[in-house]
Amino acid sequence: MFHTKHLNPKLRRFACAIVVRMLAMLATVAFASQAGAWGVQGHQVVAGIAQKHLSPKTRAEVERLLQVEPGATLESISTWADEHKNRTTAPWHYVNFPRDTCVYEAKRDCPDGQCLIAAIQRQIEALGSAVPDEKRLLALKYLVHLIADVHQPLHAGYLDDKGGNKYQLQAFMRGSNLHAVWDTGLIRNLDEGPSEIAKRLTDASLNQASLELEPIRAAEESCKIVGTPGFYPDRKIDATYIRRYTPVMESRLQLAGLRLAGILNRALK
Repeated sequence: MFHTKHLNPKLRRFACAIVVRMLAMLATVAFASQAGAWGVQGHQVVAGIAQKHLSPKTRAEVERLLQVEPGATLESISTWADEHKNRTTAPWHYVNFPRDTCVYEAKRDCPDGQCLIAAIQRQIEALGSAVPDEKRLLALKYLVHLIADVHQPLHAGYLDDKGGNKYQLQAFMRGSNLHAVWDTGLIRNLDEGPSEIAKRLTDASLNQASLELEPIRAAEESCKIVGTPGFYPDRKIDATYIRRYTPVMESRLQLAGLRLAGILNRALK
């Protein structure tokens, strides 16, 4: 093992400084690497809300499909798509817009159908089809996850900064990026478990007119949130930002859960 005690004092100070810098970088990467989509908590919240709004017939069919993998639940499969992400499926988790528009154009924003919007559309079709249960369960896994993704504003953000992943800042006493703040930081700051958040948001009121899910509309909604003045902070997440955007984050989680339930109720009727 290498020890700095073998170095002269000047080199020892330099080596220690390098180690400290590397550890700081690793901590930042570890936090930013969670910027996949809402984080585990967020996806579990969406699944929990959806579970409470399934019709009895849909709930029975979901449970039947989940029996293909004994012990699986809607919450447990909500992060499956992130855990099994690869080069082919990675583009299914986001859609990027140019900075000057939030109007979706498939040719520009979803080349070869490789984006979040097209992926959702494919999985809805597969779930409601007559393919074997294993493939329908796979579609269910993707839908539970991707419908949550499309409601995370920065999964429909700007192309030039990769949905806020390249926008570095300070948040919650550590180095991070804006995407990670929205994936995990704001939710963790609530200091509540997924089931508590899901219950609270389920009991909250919501405009019923917004519950029909159109993947394009949901993505454009997210993009417009990203475009609101102040969404990009001045390189630091402060208490004012948290107070302003926590309700926005909660609204998107709530809407995702209710819309997911609506999709499943229609696809599995």
